Parts: sequence; structure tokens; C-alpha cells
Amino acid sequence: MPRMTAARAAVEILKREGVEVAFGVPGAAINPFYKAIKEGGGIRHTLARHVEGASHMAEGYTRAKAGNIGVCIGTSGPAGTDMITGLYSAIADSVPILCITGQAPVAKLHKEDFQAVDIAAIARPVTKAATTVLEAAQVPGVFQQAFHLMRSGRPGPVLIDLPIDVQQTEIDFDPDTYHPLPVHRPTATRPQAERALSYLLASERPLIVAGGGIINADAADLLVEFAELTGTPVIPTLMGWGAIPDDHELNAGMVGVQTAHRYGNANFLAADFVLGIGNRWANRHTGYRLDVYTEGRTFVHVDIDPTQIGRIFAPAFGIASDARAALELFIEVAEELKAAGRLPDRADWIAKTQERKATLLRRTHFDDVPMKPQRVYEEMNKAFGPDTRYVTTIGLSQIAGAQLLHVYRPRHWINCGQAGPLGWTIPAALGVATADPASPVVALSGDYDFQFMLEELAVGAQHRIPYIHVLVNNAYLGLIRQAQLGLDIDFQVNLEFENINAPELGGYGVDHVKVVEGLGCKAIRVTDPGELGAAFETAKKLAAEHRVPVVVEAILERVTNISMSPTADIAQVVEWEELATEPGHAPTAIKTLKGQPLPRHRGPVGR
Repeated sequence: MPRMTAARAAVEILKREGVEVAFGVPGAAINPFYKAIKEGGGIRHTLARHVEGASHMAEGYTRAKAGNIGVCIGTSGPAGTDMITGLYSAIADSVPILCITGQAPVAKLHKEDFQAVDIAAIARPVTKAATTVLEAAQVPGVFQQAFHLMRSGRPGPVLIDLPIDVQQTEIDFDPDTYHPLPVHRPTATRPQAERALSYLLASERPLIVAGGGIINADAADLLVEFAELTGTPVIPTLMGWGAIPDDHELNAGMVGVQTAHRYGNANFLAADFVLGIGNRWANRHTGYRLDVYTEGRTFVHVDIDPTQIGRIFAPAFGIASDARAALELFIEVAEELKAAGRLPDRADWIAKTQERKATLLRRTHFDDVPMKPQRVYEEMNKAFGPDTRYVTTIGLSQIAGAQLLHVYRPRHWINCGQAGPLGWTIPAALGVATADPASPVVALSGDYDFQFMLEELAVGAQHRIPYIHVLVNNAYLGLIRQAQLGLDIDFQVNLEFENINAPELGGYGVDHVKVVEGLGCKAIRVTDPGELGAAFETAKKLAAEHRVPVVVEAILERVTNISMSPTADIAQVVEWEELATEPGHAPTAIKTLKGQPLPRHRGPVGR
């Protein structure tokens, strides 16, 4: 039996589990593991500037491609605590990442040694498993179990904490005999599928709510097939956006109190039956007025996690199943129903959902200077094609982006849904671009999100990871300012100041162009909306030429209130801006106000 250090055994297991890339920051307590990475070969490492950044890079890497598992590595003590936010973000959105930390020697764990913290106990609430390995011989089994847990059931993160002496201890391990454990996912049964479709048949105005579980299961192709077979319009959630192309005739828009379309909410409120697949009824989707959301509608809920069924409200019927397995059965049953002539004609209902899609539009075309954010998204729709992968986290920038941008393919809207940590966007975009260097990656941030982990741009410069970052700058905590309206305050949300080194900014404070350039990247500042299109084209050329991140900063008007419901009621969304009343008001809408579709950006939606 070959002998090697436990650290080397762990590295060999990573490779056999399909890991090709890791993100992290070395330190004294994890250096033996880094030695094993160097000597073992086969794993490309990206050095982050902050350990939290490494965890978000791992998230972006996982989210970009089916089957990926991002790995983040840090030393003992604060490195692990820094990665807690990434673990929280990952478990909240069902994203498998593996966090590996160094630790003080086993004999020192109870002696308050330097940087010795019980990271496993800290991480346990935000992971599927968190383990400090006390015996070197257990390392192979712990890593094998970690990958099994991350992939089985509802996906999620795992933390493995390795004391430095455990890493260095030699064990018997033969990598050639290693094999991953089989993955377990619950699957629907034929009687369950028949029952679910019985509700669909009994309805007149059905909808499918397509959640992130469809993306995780790589089942977008089956979703579209099932929707087309049964003539059922689809409401993607924020995490499920891209599961059906925005320009598909069965895409009925997104629903919610913030990241929603006007026509999406109207279509949902007109429905009498909802089949939720791979979704968790998040409150930004349902609102807090569950009576408004549920009244007059029957629900069937399919989710991979049995504990999600009935967590928010009780459906008429629930199925614990992987989304792909459920959709395969739904299609089988639906095809039999079609052959028997039992599938109803939904043409009138579909036509009404599309009529709303062509009439209930928000205006995007404004020529104001300073510019309105809506114009930025209009120009982004023009500049970036259907193969673009958008990356964003939280704030008015994300909310308006979800209302106005277009997504046509799964994993092309990569968004931190539940946790929403500021600073997530830059490192996540680097992870996405690392996973898929062939596709254009466009990140979207407000100025505060951008400033939180700004140093990670240097990672893109050092490792030549090009992407475009659209920075909408109003020198405000815009979402918090808007949330304070109900309290009649405007308190501690102002970011503007007179920059003595950049008086030309006129009070907008931080000179992002200088900072970005100082980190080795390229930056363009735009103050006139008419210049946005040219700036985006220049950014594409700079990214291709220099192979670094390129930031396009749009200087916005200081205050813009974005459409949302102040009462968390999906029937009471307030439209602050002038609505579209003629085609020129929303020139990049999926459908114009006359109902004529724009040129379609159709592409593969499956694997």
C-alpha cells in the first residue's frame, strides 16, 4: 500500500472527484496542504486577496457549470471565520462548495493556541457538515463523505478543518483504488406524477414556478419540453431565471415585491393553479402577504428537500424529488394524456399572458443627465448578447437589473439570492469567468457593493481573468435609502463627499477609475447616457486586448426609486417612474407595446 501524507491523500481525492481549480490564501497552518497541491499537480490555484473573496470565487465557479464544485482554502483562525459568509451564501442558495481550513496541532486545540478557533462549531449552522479531523487515517473518508454530501439531496457546502500535524502525518492510501460514493437524490413516483398532473388538468389558468432547483438539476431542457407539451406558462424565480428563455412564448415573467415584472405579477394574480418545481417560496417572490399570494390558487410543490414542503405554506400536494427526475415523469404522464386527447387547449390563457407581457412595461429610455439607471440596462440589453453571463448580488442595481435585463439560458443569471452579501459580485464574477473563459461575463454592482471587496480586482489582473463590470454610481446606499422612506428618514446612507484629489467628480466621492487602474485593471467613466453604448464596446475590446477586468462606471442621478412594494404585497407594487406608453419608451423590451416581438435570441437551453 502506498504511503503519503494525509494532505497529499486529500489532494489526490480532490482530483479524482473532478476538482481542477481551487481559490485560496495560504498560511502557516495550511502550508502542508499547499505543498501537497504543488507536488501533486493537476489543480490550478488562484490566489485571492481576501479569504472571503476566495469563498465567493468558489461559489461563482460552482454556479457557472453543472457538475462544478468550487474549492476554497485558508489557514487557521480568521481565515475560516472570513469564509463563513461564503458558506452562508452557498447553503442559502443550495450551492456545493468545499471549504478547507488549516488548524493548530491536535494537542493544542484546547489550549487557546495562536489562531486556534473551533471553526467546525462556528461553521456547522451554515454547512451540510463541518468537521475537524483529529486522526490522519480518517482524512480520505472525511473527504469522500464531503463530496457525497455536497452532491446528494439538496446541494450545499461542507467545511473540513485539518490540524497541521494531521496534514503532515503519513498514512496508507492508494489513489488508484479510490472511487467517489454514489450520489443520492430523492425521485418522484409515477402515482405522485399522476396526482400532480390531475391538478393541472383541473385548472383553467395554470402556471409553473421554476426555481433554482431546476438549474441545479440541469433540467432546463425538460422544463421547456414539459411547458410546451402541456401549454403551461412559466414564471421563473430569481434563482431560476434562464431556465426558460425570456423571449419564449411561455415565459410569463418574474413575480415578486422587488425583482419582478409588471406583467409577471399580473399573470400570477390571474392564475388559478401553480406548480412549483425546485423553488422555496422565498419572501422576495411571495411577499409577506401570503394571503394575497395564495388566495384563489391551488398549489403543488416539488422540491428535493422534503423539509421545504409546507415550510412557507401548505400546498395541496407535495413531492420530494430532484427536479430532473420529477420532470421526466411529468413528461411521461403528459405524453400519455396528450395521446389520449386529454390535454386541454391553453391557447387563450397563453395569449393573455403574452398580451400583458407586451403592454405592462416599465420605461427605460430616458435622456436625463445625470442619467437614470433604467437607461443603463437598456444599453446593456443592446450591447450584450444572449450568451452573456450576468453576475450580481444585492441592491437597487440588482433589483432594477432583474426587472429590465434579459436572460436566455440557464446559469446566465448568477445571483446571490438569499444571503445577498455586499462585496460578493467581484469575486463571484472572477469565479464564473474562471469556470467559463469562453463566454462573456458581465458583473453588475452599485457603488457600495463594488467597494466592499474592491481589492479582488487585482486577482483578475494578476491571473488574467477578463470580464466587464458595470458600476452604477449614485454615491448612495440606494436600497437602504428607499427602505427608509417608510420611516421618514434619510440617515447614514450618504456616500458622497468632496474628493480633494478628484474635484471633477463633483461630490461623488471615491474615484473608482483611479482605484481600478491602480489595481491593474481598466476603467471607463460615463456621464452621458448617449455614450454608454460606445463605452461598452470599448470595454469589450480592452478586456480582449489586456485580459483583465474592465469597469464601466455610469454616473447616475443621486436618487432613483426603483419599482417595488413598500408593504411586501405583490398586488401593491409602487411604480415610481413614468411607465412606457409608446414603443420608444422601452425599445429593448422583449415585446414592444404593439405586441410585435423583437428579434429572438434563441439558443440551447439544455445541457
